[in-house]
Amino acid sequence: SWTPARQRGTDTIVIKFAAATCTPCPARDQCTTSKKHRRQLTVHPRDAYHAQADARARQDTTDWQAKYALRAGVEGTIRQGVAVTDLRHTRYHGLAKTHLQHVFSAVALNLIRLDAWWNGHPLDRTRTSHLARLELTHAA
Repeated sequence: SWTPARQRGTDTIVIKFAAATCTPCPARDQCTTSKKHRRQLTVHPRDAYHAQADARARQDTTDWQAKYALRAGVEGTIRQGVAVTDLRHTRYHGLAKTHLQHVFSAVALNLIRLDAWWNGHPLDRTRTSHLARLELTHAA
């Protein structure tokens, strides 16, 4: 069955295969972990799929990667600020005290980064994707 649906605010199409089709299949264990013995797929409409494919193709260009490198640096700084100084919450009431807390947080981050640079320590561990971890597991 092909059923139009809305998932997380996005239009999708949910495709459900019949249990009679999936149950006798010898590759079923590699295809699905469903307890109902059938496969279910979720796909985006054609226009959304093509827009997503075009966006992914643009990600391979050097211009896009240069812009993303800047954004990744900013995102890393924000993540570090949230992890170290809890930037998402303010301890004080009032604009002046909140601004002072932000200034102290920035100074603390700068001192942490200077210490790491002077001592040759990396700032943080790098993220490993699920797929990369799976490849490392299979390689070992």
